[in-house]
Amino acid sequence: MRLDGGVSESFDTVDIIRAKRDRQELTSEQIAWTIDAYTRGVVADEQMSALAMAILLNGMNRREIGDWTAAMIASGERMDFGSLSRPTADKHSTGGVGDKITLPLAPLVAACGVAVPQLSGRGLGHTGGTLDKLESIPGWRADLSNEEMLAQLEDVGAVICAAGSGLAPADKRLYALRDVTGTVEAIPLIASSIMSKKIAEGTGALVLDVKVGSGAFMKDRDQATELARTMVELGTDAGVHTVALLTDMSVPLGLTAGNALEVRESVEVLAGGGPADVVELTLALAREMLAGAGKDDIDPADALTDGRAMDAWRAMISAQGGDPDAELPRAAETQQVTADADGVLTRLDAFQVGVAAWRLGAGRARKEDPVQAGAGVEWHARPGDAVQVGQPLLTLHTDTPDRFDRALEALDGAWQIAPDHTAYTSSALIVDRIAAP
Repeated sequence: MRLDGGVSESFDTVDIIRAKRDRQELTSEQIAWTIDAYTRGVVADEQMSALAMAILLNGMNRREIGDWTAAMIASGERMDFGSLSRPTADKHSTGGVGDKITLPLAPLVAACGVAVPQLSGRGLGHTGGTLDKLESIPGWRADLSNEEMLAQLEDVGAVICAAGSGLAPADKRLYALRDVTGTVEAIPLIASSIMSKKIAEGTGALVLDVKVGSGAFMKDRDQATELARTMVELGTDAGVHTVALLTDMSVPLGLTAGNALEVRESVEVLAGGGPADVVELTLALAREMLAGAGKDDIDPADALTDGRAMDAWRAMISAQGGDPDAELPRAAETQQVTADADGVLTRLDAFQVGVAAWRLGAGRARKEDPVQAGAGVEWHARPGDAVQVGQPLLTLHTDTPDRFDRALEALDGAWQIAPDHTAYTSSALIVDRIAAP
């Protein structure tokens, strides 16, 4: 195939689309050319949209997904942490409601002698973004150069920042396209999107927190398991020690969903307190990260109780221009929702809580939308807790009170109260652990 400019291309895009449409296996050469040509603008958006839909419908095998991931990595730069004086470990979460785990986890693991290069993102829809949360801290900045990141990892041991444009640029283009073409759910494309950036980032060990339940991206356990296994295989094949925990997201994590609200809760965990589920998951992920970095003889719980994790948090925030002692923003308006019966709270739906927080201003519908630092939802009881009629069940926070009505609509039917504990069955927070065989 020759283009108008006289440049010879190795493959015909339409032939590749037809091959996957007809359930054929793409060759390594076809995949490498497709990603490179799409990055260069030779493959048009409408053609990549057709191919993404064919992948969604017909899937890819392990070799194809590995080649697709490798091609995405090859589209940009790779980071190298070999100069650091300590091993590296990272964590990726597939997102959820009240999922502030990165905030206490990164400094906790750093306090135990492992460097944490945590490249994070912003929230979209009902799932919160780590960078949005941290930007509620006065002065804190998300954008660091590679040199700044390396210096902070050596000095402090932890950095949470935005991924640079040089990592897997093909993924950035493809992610935006999937978002508007109904192909976000394709497991090969989800797995390669996440893992291309994590492998290119250069971490030595990676722990994946794959959420499952109403508030998760993957609501079906079998699909979540398939995604987790695919990502573990990709990481292992690339030489990265990779483990996945399947965790429950039918109930929101902790007691808050929002930006400044979740920072406050994270600081409570670092101070040795905080909600039990947040502490449990933080420690479980920390132990996996430490084990992957060869430090499984260290108990991270000690660093929470003796103040080392808090010290690392303060150093991390200060290094990125933030003031760890500054007063965090608070919403101008609040509204309480009270229990309508005596009994036991048996359900609190994570998705509905997340949508309510989003509508209050904590999240965004489009990537360019602003967020309110103080907006969100606070819940005063968790499933299994006894409640009395009239007691505060939820507090809604926003700067714009005309948002309350739509948030309340989102919460319609979000909880159930039963007369006694017989109607309540607790579920495990950590559902499964998936590692390489």
